[in-house]
Amino acid sequence: MTLQKIAAFSDVDTGGNPAGVLIADALPAVADMQRIAAEVGFSETAFAAPEGGGWRVRYFSPESEVPFCGHATIALGAALAMRHGDGVFALTLNNARITVEGRREGDALSGALQSPPTHSAPADDAVVDEALAVFGYARGDLDPRLPPARIHGGADHLLLALKNREALSAMRYDLDAGRRFMNTHGFVTVLLAWADSPQHFHTRNPFASGGVYEDPATGAATAAFAGYLRDIGWPHQGHIDVVQGEDMGMRSRLAADIPPQPGSSIRVYGAARLMTA
Repeated sequence: MTLQKIAAFSDVDTGGNPAGVLIADALPAVADMQRIAAEVGFSETAFAAPEGGGWRVRYFSPESEVPFCGHATIALGAALAMRHGDGVFALTLNNARITVEGRREGDALSGALQSPPTHSAPADDAVVDEALAVFGYARGDLDPRLPPARIHGGADHLLLALKNREALSAMRYDLDAGRRFMNTHGFVTVLLAWADSPQHFHTRNPFASGGVYEDPATGAATAAFAGYLRDIGWPHQGHIDVVQGEDMGMRSRLAADIPPQPGSSIRVYGAARLMTA
């Protein structure tokens, strides 16, 4: 078994979110996967083994298993393309069946996933107030066009949309407080977003539930966000582009295609790069 390190949703040859990818004949024991993920130290490591005509996949952060991880799925697609050639690969997750497309052109890698079904609902006022306190915001910092919501695209996230780019840059929080908040309410991450235009967004993604202060690129949250935009009738024109990680110095680029059918899968895609260390 060889563990690969691949940054997904990279901005050409920089940035992106590092993920571990381990492809084996059979999945290791749960305790071993958790140990490996902790040793790797990235926000997620994807473990994959052949099953039927596709792949059985599980995702682990340094502290816990997560049901779905977008950037690790993109990294897995790139790894499968390097191993088996370009193609679309069927993946069986703990709670869903999806696909990932992996492509390689010379040294350039890319991936595209089809998310699990999406859904969203307005967030309870008490939960929003608690989140604002954790992240140092007030109600006046929120963008009224994009109301706070519980969003889902394979995992649950809290969406808080902010009025301006400066508020997004100012995000600070205590990791332990963030972990307690996310674990209490069942959020894998909190997605903070600012709309630069109807089709272009800047986001940040605290991931305290997994022991990670912030993710530089989050495909699962982007899929959930795209589904939410469809649910509220946002003028997305079937596509959004997302810049994430800029405030971390790890600028990442994600794209999502949004079909019109409510609840349907979101296609999230971007470049990937093989890490040498």
